[in-house]
Amino acid sequence: MAKKEKEKPVLNLDGKEYVIEDMTDEQQMMVNHINDIQNKQASNSFVADQLRVGRDAFVKMLKKSLEEVKED
Repeated sequence: MAKKEKEKPVLNLDGKEYVIEDMTDEQQMMVNHINDIQNKQASNSFVADQLRVGRDAFVKMLKKSLEEVKED
């Protein structure tokens, strides 16, 4: 039984597939930068969500605290 050759990583760009291994070093570097930027964008979006929720929670707590002072 012949071993199935592992599929090589492929970049899909504008509907075309490119085997990353077959790219020049400069092209591979660009792919790495693109991947890194995408990861950072996702991470920053996650952090932005956390910050937005945290800010909203503090604003809510402050409003509640100010209302309690007003009632006293």
